[in-house]
Amino acid sequence: MVGARYGRAAAAVLVPVAAALLTLAAGPPFSALLALAPLPAARWLSARATAALGIAAVAVAVATGPPGSAPEVALLLSVAGVAAWAVATAHTRVRDRRELTDMSRLAELLQDALARPLPEHVGHIGLAVHTRAADPRARLGGDVHDVVLTPGGPRLLLADVRGHGPAALRVAAAVLAAFRRTAAAEPDPVRLAGTLDEQLRPELGPEDFVTLLLVDFRPGEALIVNCGHPPPVRAGRRLRVLEPPEPSPPLGLHPAPRPHRVHLAPGERLLLYTDGLTEARDAGRTPFRLDTAEVHAALAAPTAYEAVHALADLLDRHTGAAPLADDLTCVLVQPAVPVPAPAPGTGTRAEGRR
Repeated sequence: MVGARYGRAAAAVLVPVAAALLTLAAGPPFSALLALAPLPAARWLSARATAALGIAAVAVAVATGPPGSAPEVALLLSVAGVAAWAVATAHTRVRDRRELTDMSRLAELLQDALARPLPEHVGHIGLAVHTRAADPRARLGGDVHDVVLTPGGPRLLLADVRGHGPAALRVAAAVLAAFRRTAAAEPDPVRLAGTLDEQLRPELGPEDFVTLLLVDFRPGEALIVNCGHPPPVRAGRRLRVLEPPEPSPPLGLHPAPRPHRVHLAPGERLLLYTDGLTEARDAGRTPFRLDTAEVHAALAAPTAYEAVHALADLLDRHTGAAPLADDLTCVLVQPAVPVPAPAPGTGTRAEGRR
């Protein structure tokens, strides 16, 4: 990325500025202004396109100057343009080699996550996961999910990096690595969100951010920390969207989350998802809705695995199985129903009656 910026700067600044100085000496002042004309376009155009515009503009500027100065200016301008293109091309090649190396390293970092999906049970909770990348050629995009067993119980992460597909891979890897480094040792999920924000900031560009859900599970309850992420849904006798007490910005935008403690009755499930679910649209551009009887019935399937796949089937029927506009992850959590221990002496009396 650094090489690309230097290459563009060389083409965008060297050609027009050098030409402006030459034409200022060789012709009227407005010739220099013509030479500088391509500079505002450098933000959107490639280095070569910007340099080409510089040459074209200076050709016009030279035509307005004294006839004797045109050959000298044209010659010097051609040399400057060729040098700028050479610099841009060299830096582009360096950038491409670095990006290939970085992608290889990211693939190695995420190999463990791809090879080891979430277990079906962690502590007292059962898990069922459905993921789908927006890019059908990608196995992983900008969604990240993981779970660790802390001294207090299971802790679940679901994060969504801005963007999708391979472009979000680097930040997704950083999220996963930061969570695995710190999640098991930090007892407070709010402090953990702050730690993740600090560790991710060097990886984020000026327009990047990461929405985040952290959920700590205790018997009969869940403690939710939400940083700009779609709120979970509790599925029981009815569906309830668990909005946070106060909205918080995502990671990278100074998050300030407040924890939200919710009760989970026996048989209730918790659905966590990324916005690839609710932003999926049908042919009429209608988004997928969670507050329907069909979704409620799907989430009430006999097992969590069946429930999350029934939800995926509903989504496919809604979209006509068309490719999604964003990466999708659904995690359905099924807390185990505690089995009461037999009363003391019950086994002995039963044996005595046989």
